[in-house]
Amino acid sequence: MFTGIINDLGEVIDVEEKAEGLRRLAVACSYDPNSIDIGASIACSGVCLTVVGRGLTGNRPSFAVDAAAETLRVTTAGSWQRGSKLNLERALRLGDELGGHLVSGHVDGVAELIARDDFVDMAELSLRVPAALARFIAAKGSVALDGVSLTVNKVAGDTFSVLIIPHTLAVTTFGSLQPRARLNIEVDLMARYAARLLEALPRA
Repeated sequence: MFTGIINDLGEVIDVEEKAEGLRRLAVACSYDPNSIDIGASIACSGVCLTVVGRGLTGNRPSFAVDAAAETLRVTTAGSWQRGSKLNLERALRLGDELGGHLVSGHVDGVAELIARDDFVDMAELSLRVPAALARFIAAKGSVALDGVSLTVNKVAGDTFSVLIIPHTLAVTTFGSLQPRARLNIEVDLMARYAARLLEALPRA
C-alpha cells in the first residue's frame, strides 16, 4: 500500500524489451540502493511495480522493474521511454504517517488533461476520465493521479478538476504538465467498495 505522497522524482534511463511482451525499465532515483530490497514494491507514477534489480548506473542510484503486457496496455507505462520523469513512492510501512489516502498502486485507467489554469500560488487541472470511472469521483473525495493523492475540487459528468499547490508542482511531474497529457488514475478504494455494495443490495 501507498499514501500518494511522492518522495522522489525518478527518470527512466533504460528500456529493455523482454520475452512475451515484458518490458524492463531502469529508473534513476535518489534512494540509497542498499535500502531497496529485491522484491520490494515501488509506485512509479501510480503503478505498483516490483523491484528486480538495484545498484548504480554510472554514478546514479537506480532500480529496475518489470512491466507486464497488461500493465503496458492499461497504464501510461507503455509510453515511458528514456528521459521520462516518474513520480516515485516507496511502499508504506506499519507505523508510517498516512499523509494522503490509502492507495493500492493498481491503476483503474488513464485520464486526459483537458485544461490547465495557472494562478499566482497554484494551478487548477481539469481532466476527463473514462465513463466507467466517473461514478467513483465525487467533489471533496480523494483520487490518485500519477500516484499523487489529491482532493477533487469540482465534478461535471466525466470531467473533474483538482487544485495543485506550489509544493506539489515543485516535487512532482505536475509542474510541466500540459493539456492532452495522459495520467494514471486510481479512484478511492472506499468509493469503489461502496459502489460494489450498492450493486449487491436487493432491488425493491
